Amino acid sequence: MRQYLQFGRFGFNLPGPGSALVMGILNVTPDSFSDGGQFQALEFALARAEDMVLAGVDIIDIGGESSRPGAPALSLVEELQRVMPVLYALRDCGKPLSVDTYKPEVMREAILAGADMINDINAFRAPGAIAAVRDSDCALCIMHMRGAPQTMQEQPRYDDVVAEVIDFLAARVAELTAAGIERERLCIDPGYGFGKTAEHNFALLKASGRIRDALGLPMLAGLSRKSMLGAVTGRPVEQRLAGSIAGALAALAHGAEIIRVHDVAETVDALMVWRAAH
Repeated sequence: MRQYLQFGRFGFNLPGPGSALVMGILNVTPDSFSDGGQFQALEFALARAEDMVLAGVDIIDIGGESSRPGAPALSLVEELQRVMPVLYALRDCGKPLSVDTYKPEVMREAILAGADMINDINAFRAPGAIAAVRDSDCALCIMHMRGAPQTMQEQPRYDDVVAEVIDFLAARVAELTAAGIERERLCIDPGYGFGKTAEHNFALLKASGRIRDALGLPMLAGLSRKSMLGAVTGRPVEQRLAGSIAGALAALAHGAEIIRVHDVAETVDALMVWRAAH
């Protein structure tokens, strides 16, 4: 299993069994499912990023468009207006910056501004997406999604969710590498909650090691505050901290190398204890 990930201005020797990198979520949106509107103003976004850095975050993931189930699509102009000021303001913060987008035009602008990763829920399938990222040195996260955010949770069905996710990710990896993109820049995300029931999500979580080993690439896991946790605990989104930490540790135990979370300080503490006891 490869343990190095080229990450734009940075490079990560991934921590290996018993630990993971923590990616902090910075949503500069009015309508994200968990923290919409809290960090939309630039000063609040920067204060949130500073808190993450102090808490020990490894990567900051900036998102300007909500991908919650049923979320409407956002215009290119509005996404750029949300993301770019934050990216410019944070590019010298000392931490790698990821931009969560599926629009090739945003990818291009973000890379020019210093983004170290492009995190694409659409797996670089949009026309022009691969060309937008090909000649950079930023990391690329390839995620599985069935359908689109507007409709993805309308009765998702699979014959074998694990096999189908592996096949999809393998095909996307093959297309990116055929375009000349180095495997050292790639990581994968099974896409918890993106066109999947709670049963599908937990099947994928349990099979994380199988998925990672089948593709030979680092895995990013984003379970934080998601409905799959609510399906188990019965808790509303604002009461899913304990479930989110348990999900992060479960993902780590099953082989994830990057954990994407809202609650950075609490997750960092949990991983420190986990690592000490490993």
